[in-house]
Formats: sequence, C-alpha cells, structure tokens
Amino acid sequence: MEWYIYILIVTTGIAVGFINTLAGSGSLITLPLLVFLGLPSNVANGTNRIGILFQSIVSSFKFKQKKVFEWNEAFFITIPAVIGAIPGAFIATKVPKETLNYAIGFLLIFMFFIVWLKPEQWLKGKAGLVKARPGLLQFVIYFLIGLYGGFIQAGVGFFLLAALVLSSGYDLVKANALKVFITGTFTLIVLPIFIYFNQVNYLLGGLLAVGSMAGAWIGTKIAIKKGAIFIRYFLLIIIFISAFKLLIIDIFF
Repeated sequence: MEWYIYILIVTTGIAVGFINTLAGSGSLITLPLLVFLGLPSNVANGTNRIGILFQSIVSSFKFKQKKVFEWNEAFFITIPAVIGAIPGAFIATKVPKETLNYAIGFLLIFMFFIVWLKPEQWLKGKAGLVKARPGLLQFVIYFLIGLYGGFIQAGVGFFLLAALVLSSGYDLVKANALKVFITGTFTLIVLPIFIYFNQVNYLLGGLLAVGSMAGAWIGTKIAIKKGAIFIRYFLLIIIFISAFKLLIIDIFF
C-alpha cells in the first residue's frame, strides 16, 4: 500500500473512535473503507472489530476513572449481549449482510424521532427503571442487540443506547459509558471467531486500532465535560447521517 493509505486509515480510526464513543455507527465509515481498500466484506467485518475492541477499552477505563459507571452496573446487562453476540458472529462468517441495510435504516429513522421527541428521558434517565439485574424483557432485548452486534457492528451503539435509556432508565452519559463497555466485552469474545475463520487483516485492523484509541480518548473527555445535552444533539446528527447513508446512498448509488 502507498504511505498515504496508512495515514488515511489512522485518521479514519480517530474519527470513528470519536463517533462511536459519543453515539455509534462509526462502522458505517470503516466497513466501506476496508472494502474499498480491497478486503472482502466478511474480512472487513472481522477486521473492523480490532478497532472497536481497542477504542472500547480506552473509553471504558476513562469513563470508569471518572466514576461515570461502576463495574457491577455493567456486569449483568453485558451477559445477555455476550450470549447473543456469539451465535451472531458465527452467522456473520457465513451470511451476507447487505440485506439488513434497509431494515436498519428505517429503525434509525424511528430512533431519531424518539430521541428528538423525548429529550427529558434521554437527558435525565428514569431512576425507577434502573435495576441491578435486568428482567426477562431486558434480557431478551440485550440478547437480540448482542446477536445483531455479533453479526455486524454497524449501528449497534444506537440500539444499545436506546435500550439503556428507554428500557433500563439510565441517563445518556451513563448509557454511553455502559454502551462502550458492553460493546468492548462482546467484541473481545467474538473476535477470536473471526480470527479462526481467517476473516481478519491484522495490519489494517492494527492501524484502525491506533486511530480509534485516540478518537475514543478525545470522545470520552468531551462526553464527560459537555454532558447529556451535547451528546443528545451529536447523537441526532449521527443517526440522521447514518440513516441517510443506508436508505439513500446505498440504495441509489
């Protein structure tokens, strides 16, 4: 590869680490880039997980250092996501992902209006919903999100945020911290599956990881400093852009 390709990948990683920490769907940028650089879509899907893993590690420890969340808060809601992610990853090694784009795009539009029309719940959370252990419905919700996240990373952050705020009652800042911890944990578990099926390019994945860690560090500091209002507006912008890409650009171009 030419030298400027390395710079492009690291720079993209910085942007994606920032986006994923504050909102989600950065994989809608990295996956097309990896395919454009010549990777088959299944290898791009596996390679992308390296950057996701390392940015999640940086963000999780930074959020924990600032006492945004506690380990025991994350533990029980992470379990069903991990259980779902494992079969999702196995499915991803065998099944093409393109057919999901339309459904995801419409879900993101639906989520955009939920975030827009109910600002108070996203900003303040709902303490009455917060429980140390998820109930059966929440277990199913996080299992399904994990199943999707194991299959393809793109957009899973949005769905986790929606579940953490609307189902579990957390405010947007804490939900963001829990989101990156859950994502990092199930990514750590499923990455070996992609490695086993030879669907990881270590050079490109490593370059993405370098940039993603830097972007995650910046995004975490901004999330803590700016708070829920800033995150909500940033989230709305990224949801809109992601839905536009899936429903307009991917369909017509």
